[in-house]
Amino acid sequence: MGKLPEQTVGQFEAGAKKLAKWGSLLISLAGGEPLLREDLVEIVKAVGRWHFPFITTNGYGADEQLANDLFVAGLWGVSISIDYRDADRHDRRRGMPGAYERAVRALEMFSRARRFPWQRVNLMAVLLHDNLEEMEPLIQLAAEHDAYFMVQPYCVLKTGSSRFVNRDQFSVSSYLLDLRRKYHNFLSNPSFLGLFDEALNGGVPNCAAGRAFFNIDSTGDIAICVEERVRPVANLYRDDITTIGCRLKGRAQGNRCQKCWYNCRGEVESLYHAAGLVRSLPTLLFDHGRPQSRHQKVRV
Repeated sequence: MGKLPEQTVGQFEAGAKKLAKWGSLLISLAGGEPLLREDLVEIVKAVGRWHFPFITTNGYGADEQLANDLFVAGLWGVSISIDYRDADRHDRRRGMPGAYERAVRALEMFSRARRFPWQRVNLMAVLLHDNLEEMEPLIQLAAEHDAYFMVQPYCVLKTGSSRFVNRDQFSVSSYLLDLRRKYHNFLSNPSFLGLFDEALNGGVPNCAAGRAFFNIDSTGDIAICVEERVRPVANLYRDDITTIGCRLKGRAQGNRCQKCWYNCRGEVESLYHAAGLVRSLPTLLFDHGRPQSRHQKVRV
């Protein structure tokens, strides 16, 4: 198969302007690996005219200049993916020697490069069948670099594995919520964390894909979520914004999926409920992007 075409900077700008008719959105630039784009700074600048651009990266291609240029261009935040505090385990999982070292360096560089208090740096971990005990050391690693920590559970869709399901009736939610109360830089919404057990043991119903969030691929095709990208409902460049909205709404009405509990779903859906919104207010109103991790506080 040949390489699929990628959107140009001009297309990113045109697409962002069209989406701005719905208001300013959080636009997550993910992959693949976004740092492979040599024009990423220009993309962030184009998207940032109307929206809040965010990058998720393994950090391997980061350097001081790029981190600085991205934040100058208007990057709202970045998540560096690290799944183990143990370097060898992380490298084996990624299949790349030195992946852990490069990820930690990226965490350092992006943390130093922030120009405004609202710009965020996260350490993002995927909860796998063998790394639950790594969560606290990873929270501490994030704190060492004035970064937030976020977590999302793996799912059968991604791994084909169900080894975490019904794990001796152990409550993953309770464990993570205890860590969140202990560490001020643990950013994940408590309402999101509180449903991890349900997500790992059958799934969380009432997915808001297509209504609260959606996916746009490298050709502009729009699907209700990343896992539905092979079944797009519209195209950002060929369809007008009214058509896009109607088709997303139509597909969302028939969505009964509960196979994932990714951040893009769970964190957003938490804000659609009063309890989840209230629990996020301290971060939204007072933390201003920096977790003040040098002075750890216990949440009450």
